[in-house]
Amino acid sequence: MSQENVEIVLGLRLAHDGNLVRRVREDEMWTGWRESAASAFHPNLTTTVRLFGVERSYGGIEGFRSFWLDWLAPWESYRIRIERATDCGDQTLVVVRDFGLRPGASEEVAASNASVWTFDDGRIARIDFYLDPAEAVKAVGLAE
Repeated sequence: MSQENVEIVLGLRLAHDGNLVRRVREDEMWTGWRESAASAFHPNLTTTVRLFGVERSYGGIEGFRSFWLDWLAPWESYRIRIERATDCGDQTLVVVRDFGLRPGASEEVAASNASVWTFDDGRIARIDFYLDPAEAVKAVGLAE
């Protein structure tokens, strides 16, 4: 079942057109994605991000959007390249390289980060985002 979880996470890619900002900010695009992806999410979905020692949680699929709206606020465009997705039983570890362009900038900035997607009854119940991929690796009990 856990490899299926990896496939579910990989299939949820928000920004097929390469610009996550557009996909999340534009209501029509978000609604289309949400409707196609809703069955993958547990009704009690929790999304959590830890930034500089502060943890913030968001509830439900609209909370997932709120997280992305907050995260993407300073960016004109933002794209994600998945570097690896690892089966960890009822969790999936996803390590990514993000690329963002701020308004008025001519070059993207890039950073690596990671997320841990936790499943309950075959649906995504929790998503934890980490600025440091090593923290996510540790959270799932793997050695880097």
